[in-house]
Amino acid sequence: MASWRGLPHRAIMSSSRISFFEILSGIQQDNQYEGRSLKDEEVLRELPVGTTATLYFRDLGPQIGWTMVFLTEYAGPLFVYFLFYFRMPFFYGLAKAFTSSPHSVVHLACCCHSFHYIKRLIETIFVHRFSHGTMPLKSIVKNCFYYWGFAAWLAYYINHPLYTPPSYGKKQISLSMIMFLICETGNFSIHIALSNLKIDGSRSRRYPFPTRNPFTWLFFFVSCPNYTYEVGSWISFTVMTQCVPVGLFTLIGFIQMTIWAKEKHHRYIREFKDYPRIRMSIIPFLL
Repeated sequence: MASWRGLPHRAIMSSSRISFFEILSGIQQDNQYEGRSLKDEEVLRELPVGTTATLYFRDLGPQIGWTMVFLTEYAGPLFVYFLFYFRMPFFYGLAKAFTSSPHSVVHLACCCHSFHYIKRLIETIFVHRFSHGTMPLKSIVKNCFYYWGFAAWLAYYINHPLYTPPSYGKKQISLSMIMFLICETGNFSIHIALSNLKIDGSRSRRYPFPTRNPFTWLFFFVSCPNYTYEVGSWISFTVMTQCVPVGLFTLIGFIQMTIWAKEKHHRYIREFKDYPRIRMSIIPFLL
């Protein structure tokens, strides 16, 4: 067999055997074997397993592809936010149903929130290059609860009839709006740069690097500038709305993205001997 890609499964490889994970009821012996996941493009005859290899199968259970995962996670907050923005009767009472806020920041916040998730949906469809891996169905339920739940919580307070504008008025709103747009543009630029890493179809792995786009120059200092810009967007949105639920969502997101960034940073260091030592994980010179 030249390649294992024709088999709709996932596998892990050890020094002399391959534990192959398939979506069917199977053998309960997989925990005995450790190793890295095989990639779709890897060829069986090129693996360091000798002349023979034993395959072990495991039931992965219900799975969903990564594209559908992100589409589901990101479409939800967009829809949920609008329910509160248009003040549906079952949120603020019949007297306030379908009324509009007199504060411009409320409408600006809706535009920014919508722009953020529409951008994510567009990136999911046209920019990101996903593997053929999958996510357990139960995991997407947990992820949707997080994204959709927080969207409902922050939207409830931002669009509440008793919501009060930020303390420093238009200056606070304008500055945070500018920072939000800068960070969103930076985040999109980084995703384009990451997507272009393998646009030539090369199998060789390369670490990300700055391009002519100034927004990608953050690669000089951090391994995951997409997370840096993402956190910056939500900090800006927090300052713009001056809303506690938004701040809490930003904090939790920062903690999670820091964990992901550190893992990827250490993976780059292990994999590439010439990896720039000046780079940090997510915050230049600090973290």
